[in-house]
Amino acid sequence: MSDIVAAAVEALGAKLGDAGIDGSAKFVIEGEGALIIDSDGVRASDDDADVTLTADADVFQSILEGDINPTSAFMSGKLSVDGDMGMAMKLASALA
Repeated sequence: MSDIVAAAVEALGAKLGDAGIDGSAKFVIEGEGALIIDSDGVRASDDDADVTLTADADVFQSILEGDINPTSAFMSGKLSVDGDMGMAMKLASALA
């Protein structure tokens, strides 16, 4: 696991708390690895998920810091979404 993925797991875990989400989402950080968010919380993993969101490390960091809205990142092509768009929207709300 890369340092960026490890830091992302920690940051997302802190942001989302212990609640997790109903369903599953995977963040793929290009060139670094992937993490899963589900009802168990956040962990480094490349398992299958209801939705997969892909971005580079800078965009992912900006989303976590609140500098970029996930919806805006998607609309501008900086974030790609594959799978359940409803789950992506739930995740975007949780990250806001």
